[in-house]
Amino acid sequence: MLQIKLPFSQPIFPLVDIGVNFFDKAFADDLDEVLEHAQLAGVTGLLLTGTDLDNSEQALKLANQHPNLLCSTAGVHPHSAADWTKSTAATLQDLLAEPACVAVGETGLDFNRNFSTPKQQQLAFEEQLTLAAETGKPLFLHERDAGVKMLEMLHTWRDSISGAVVHCFTGEKKTLFGYLDLDLYIGITGWVCDERRGTHLWPLLPSIPLNRLLIESDSPWLIPRNLKPRPKKYRNEPAYLPWVLQQIAQLYALPVQEIATLTSTNAQRLFNLPVALLERKLP
Repeated sequence: MLQIKLPFSQPIFPLVDIGVNFFDKAFADDLDEVLEHAQLAGVTGLLLTGTDLDNSEQALKLANQHPNLLCSTAGVHPHSAADWTKSTAATLQDLLAEPACVAVGETGLDFNRNFSTPKQQQLAFEEQLTLAAETGKPLFLHERDAGVKMLEMLHTWRDSISGAVVHCFTGEKKTLFGYLDLDLYIGITGWVCDERRGTHLWPLLPSIPLNRLLIESDSPWLIPRNLKPRPKKYRNEPAYLPWVLQQIAQLYALPVQEIATLTSTNAQRLFNLPVALLERKLP
C-alpha cells in the first residue's frame, strides 16, 4: 500500500503521466507495486518512454500486458544517437505500427552532455522526424542546451508531423515561446517543485496555454521536492505526480482538479490514447 499521505483529501483523477522510465534498475524489484501505487494515487494512465531499441521493445511488451493503464513510445534518445544504423528506422517503424505504441521518441537533441556528437544526434533526429511524418504519430521530444537547432529542424518539419511534446521542459522564455509558436505541447515535471533550480519556471508556466500543458513524473528521476516526508526509497515514481500537479495548480491559480482534467485530456488528444486511460481504476 502507498505509505505517504496525498496532498489532497482524496485522489484526483483522471491524471495521465506522459513520461515514465520503468526499465531503469530502480524499478527492477517492485514494478507491480509501483503500478499499484500509481493507481491508488489517482494516476489513470502512463506513457512508457522508449529511449533505444531494446527499451522501446520492452515498453511495448509491458504496455500490451496492461492495455487499460499503459501505452508506450519508440525511439532513440540523443544520448544513444551514435548507435543509429541503417536498420534502426525499420525496427522502430515495426514498433510504431502497434496500437499501444503512440509516439516517436524519446528523440531530439542534447548539446549539454554530447554523449553522441551533435552530427550523430541530428542524423538520428532527422530520421525520427521522417518516421513521425510517415506514421502520423506525434513526437516525444528531448532538448537540452540545443533550443536553436531544435527549433530550426522542427520548423522545417512542422507541417508534416501531427504534433509533439517537449518533455521535461526546463528551458528559458525564448525557447519556450519558440515551441509554443510551433503549436507544440509542453511537459512539466518535478523540476518545477525544485526551489534550488526550478524557480525560473514559476513565472513562465502561466504563459503555457492550458490546451498545450502536459504533466509527467519522468520517474525514477526528479522526485518532487515538495513531497513530505521523503520516501525511504529515494526514487521518483508515478504515485508522486500529485505533488507536481499541486505545484502547477498553484502557479496557475486554478483548482487541482481542473489542471488534472485538462492535462489528461491534452494527453489523450495528442497521443490518441484509449479512453480507458482516462477512467478511474483500482488495483
